[in-house]
Amino acid sequence: MSTLYKVTFLNAGKIYELYARKIGAGTLWGFTEVSELVFDLHDGLVVDPTEERLRDEFGNTRVLHLPMQSIVRIEEVERKGQSAIRDAASGERVVTPFPLPAKPR
Repeated sequence: MSTLYKVTFLNAGKIYELYARKIGAGTLWGFTEVSELVFDLHDGLVVDPTEERLRDEFGNTRVLHLPMQSIVRIEEVERKGQSAIRDAASGERVVTPFPLPAKPR
């Protein structure tokens, strides 16, 4: 089994947690290259909307070039956990609530 990394980085006031197979010093000075992103594959029902949102945003990304100052932590892990998007100030997960119908007037 190949090495798996958990990459935690700051982006637009939120903390992203992604999993990747390759991490390296970028060819662009001051950037870290993150490639071979790993996502859960669910056929049918969406179990985790955050995972779906991350897959929509980064699913077609070959190499993610992250500025070194935005990286919070890179961990080598044994298995994949849940990917997440958290609020940078509170640390709470950012969850898009299910839209409720408007109340009739």
